Amino acid sequence: MPQSETTADDRPDRGLGWRLHGDGRTITAGTVVAPDERLTWGRTVSVGVQHVMAMFGATVLVPAITGMPATTALLFSGVGTLLFLVVTGNRLPSYLGSSFAFIAPITAAAAMGGTGAALGGILATGLALVAVGVVVHLAGTGWIHALMPPVVMGTIVALIGLNLAGSTTESIQTVPLTTFATTLAIVLSAVLFRGLLGRLSILLGIIVGYLVALAQGQVDFAPVRDAAWVGLPPFHAPELRLDVLFLFLPVVLVLIAENIGHVRTVGLMTKRNLDPLTGRALVADGLSTALSGLGGGVGTTTYAENIGVMASSKVYSTAAYWVAGATALTLAFLPKFGALIATIPAGVAAGAGIILYGMIGVMGVRIWVQNRVDFSNTISLMTAGAGLIIAIADPQLTVGGLVFGGITLGTVAALVIYHLMTAIARARGTEPIDEDADLPENYRPAEAGRLG
Repeated sequence: MPQSETTADDRPDRGLGWRLHGDGRTITAGTVVAPDERLTWGRTVSVGVQHVMAMFGATVLVPAITGMPATTALLFSGVGTLLFLVVTGNRLPSYLGSSFAFIAPITAAAAMGGTGAALGGILATGLALVAVGVVVHLAGTGWIHALMPPVVMGTIVALIGLNLAGSTTESIQTVPLTTFATTLAIVLSAVLFRGLLGRLSILLGIIVGYLVALAQGQVDFAPVRDAAWVGLPPFHAPELRLDVLFLFLPVVLVLIAENIGHVRTVGLMTKRNLDPLTGRALVADGLSTALSGLGGGVGTTTYAENIGVMASSKVYSTAAYWVAGATALTLAFLPKFGALIATIPAGVAAGAGIILYGMIGVMGVRIWVQNRVDFSNTISLMTAGAGLIIAIADPQLTVGGLVFGGITLGTVAALVIYHLMTAIARARGTEPIDEDADLPENYRPAEAGRLG
């Protein structure tokens, strides 16, 4: 039976109750398993395991690249997912995995002040996102669209990916076979396989690259042999340092866009108006990220990989995400598994990075294309151009003892240039304004979780 669009606010929080969809075994043509429905528990568990497989490659890659413990990232990923379900009243299906947007600021912050400083930045990012979520819940999202029109949001997303390009240089020069074998395997896997395997192309590429590195003697298994089979993941306390917090400002803006995009995408797929849950989604992701920063994990975000699983399976039941979250928690207590992830060589991480960082950059371009940003308009052209060049140049500017890197400076430049030029142009009538960028209904932020 076709579903009519309903509003999230029309439905009370259902807690952990789900009604059975039909007979629990089949999905009628033209329908989906709604968030408050489920299939039989056996089928629900199988879908939940698919969500774990879909998120796995990206979630463990971020700690592998940044040097953070994979099991800790998995722990807070699972905790964050379950927390997200609770905060959103069990009405918004989502998996919270490691966000690629954190790679650059974590790397820079750790170089400046160690792991504690990086975790302090993650904690601050989460708290800032919680504050934004509260404001959105009370006042709506209009002010976000005004602050970050498509030309600005696209620039911020793109500059994060392009800023990371330099981190692949050393591996390309020193271990080119491992690096490019990983990249090639990811590219081929994406088009050779259908369904879930196609969506796991990054994970498959990492496996191939790992085998190539292993054949060249680039893998050290000593830490795996020394690790226990069962135990607590390693924890680390954060250190709040003002000089690194600015590195994480762009990430807050990206997480806002990703969560808004996730809510709208799931709403379209389930034919429900879930916009009233946007504030809750932001608060939930903020709390998840803050908890991760408190304990030694990486920041989290909604995942497009899991959107793909829902689209292919037509199962949007939050019950499957309770299974996925619980499975991630279980994996977190396997130290030997975490030690194995830590053996991924730098060349493999760089090979995956070539694809991932490029995808982040192009996702920014996609925001421009989807929202028809007019680059014949000088305001749009200069906003994007200046922000990208500053981020790619990656300068380190010290002001009053605080160090500002390329991502921070590029983000600030994009925001300031756009709003300054727009204000002057409107006052003087000297430059046509890109009106599409100011219309909230035309604004389509980064596809949900696409930054991982």
